[in-house]
Amino acid sequence: MLELLQTLSWAAVFQIILIDILLGGDNAVVIALACRNLPAKQRMQGILWGTVGAIVLRVVLIAFALTLLSVPFLKIVGALLLVWVGIKLLVPDEDEHGNVSGGVSVWSAVKTIIVADFVMSLDNVLAIAGAAQAANPDHQLGLVIFGLVISVPIIVWGSTLVLKLIDRFPSVVTFGGALLGWIAGGMLITDIFIVEQFGEPSSTLKLAAEVTGAVLIVLVGRWCASRKRAAIAKA
Repeated sequence: MLELLQTLSWAAVFQIILIDILLGGDNAVVIALACRNLPAKQRMQGILWGTVGAIVLRVVLIAFALTLLSVPFLKIVGALLLVWVGIKLLVPDEDEHGNVSGGVSVWSAVKTIIVADFVMSLDNVLAIAGAAQAANPDHQLGLVIFGLVISVPIIVWGSTLVLKLIDRFPSVVTFGGALLGWIAGGMLITDIFIVEQFGEPSSTLKLAAEVTGAVLIVLVGRWCASRKRAAIAKA
């Protein structure tokens, strides 16, 4: 035990914890947005199952992330999926009377979470694996597992906090959708096909793509939401 503590790369441990705090926020926002229309008693179920799905995805992807990210068009498809999820989350689930539907299921929320997490977990897993590579080879697998485990309470706590903010400040939903658009824009512009054809994007171009993605989801999401409310009002 003492030898383990002496040889362990504490810099890698610190980096992994920092990565989990920074990148776990994305997952927390998605989980909170997907669970916001669930009845209060089912919200924690949605958060827990959504978190389990996110962790299982990361475990599966950890062995394939490097290969997957080198596949042309994968990030483009992922970005489009993320745009779809972002718009879907901005459109309220309402019944014909204009009230939040109590029939929204935990499974429906978890499916939405898993689609978004699959897209976002690729970069997250790579970041954790990259930090672990700086450590002793004998400890690398353990550090990756540690990174996955430590992300569980961060995601659960973050999701609960975001849900409370959504209840108090509904505009947080718009911010969450914009965040997904921001991530989608960055993914699309860094796809291996785009990079091979046009070269590595500059920081300015990447920023422009991220801002465009955020604005696109907010505008289209609001338009779809207004059309849905108008259709319900006419019914």
